[in-house]
Amino acid sequence: MKPLRITGVRATTVTVPLAAPCATQPGRTGDASSARSSRWIPIKGLAGLGEMGGGGEGAEAAITSLTPYLLGRDPFALEALRWKIANPTATLYNNRLQLLAALEFACLDIMGKALDLPVHALLGGKLRDAVPFASYIFFRYADSERVGEVRATDQLLAHARALKRQYGFTAHKLKGGVFPPAYELACYRALADALPGDRLRYDPNCALSLEEAIRFGKGIRDLNNDYFEDPTWGLEGARQLRRYIDMPLATNTAVINFEQLGANIHHRAFDVVLLDTTFWGGIRACIKAAGVCETFQLGVAVHSSGELGIQLATMLHLGAVLPNLTYAADAPLPPSRRRHHRRRQAPAPLVIRWCRIRIGRIRPMSVRRRG
Repeated sequence: MKPLRITGVRATTVTVPLAAPCATQPGRTGDASSARSSRWIPIKGLAGLGEMGGGGEGAEAAITSLTPYLLGRDPFALEALRWKIANPTATLYNNRLQLLAALEFACLDIMGKALDLPVHALLGGKLRDAVPFASYIFFRYADSERVGEVRATDQLLAHARALKRQYGFTAHKLKGGVFPPAYELACYRALADALPGDRLRYDPNCALSLEEAIRFGKGIRDLNNDYFEDPTWGLEGARQLRRYIDMPLATNTAVINFEQLGANIHHRAFDVVLLDTTFWGGIRACIKAAGVCETFQLGVAVHSSGELGIQLATMLHLGAVLPNLTYAADAPLPPSRRRHHRRRQAPAPLVIRWCRIRIGRIRPMSVRRRG
């Protein structure tokens, strides 16, 4: 096969309306839509697709500004591309890891299309045929039609049961940090009662003080917990907390690069590293990190940062190749409105259709533009 060369880059912002805006510790999420930027890298008839967090014109400008670095480059030479765009010195001045992730996704897509291979085959081959996912339960505001609200305990339980009934989830994540800790503790315990035998995890997005995290951890120690996720801020907060509670602590905020991973190994704070294919700068970096975690007996799982279909595909292929995938992956954000959403529209489904997504369902990326 003749060497391939990148001939252009195009960035497009896509918007997918959500069923209802979510309440999270950082604030209201998805009032009317969830915008993310997709990337096309055309190469002699092949177009690879990537994805990164939304940002509209700013995100588009950031990705197109990298065009001089990319033109004429071999999409197979991903390590050279990493050093060109996001070497350690460059990232001191402009954090390009999420940009690099989107470009890596697109290059892997091109490689798979050129070789007629699934991405997992390029990453060492799949070790499982299906990747387990946990439901992602948010407190939610009502939408513009005053439906979809999840605030009261009975609303939360009805929402959780509906997700389980529709998708078959057997693990569930409550996204907290919205209401007072005592109220969310009562909600979490109610979920455990309503979903007997299922596994649970709680994530307040680092909103709890150390004292609140200790009380909350002690209040759920008798439940069937996967882990306590980012209860308070940073490595030092987790190190203090683990002295008082007896359950695994997990993070997707305090360990998102190799220096932080080394610090966590040297002086243990977290037991489980939630690998995010955008935060770490791509699938390949996540695989490297998972290898380090395997060596030092840290658990791993795949983290959701509110992706659409392209990043979801990266999560699936990552989950397929990791030998030490310890926990079910996070499911993406709540479903989009049915009247706005069809499975064939760009860029790909926002909603998970199976609680264990079969790898064979993932096909090469394609987008049908409308209008």
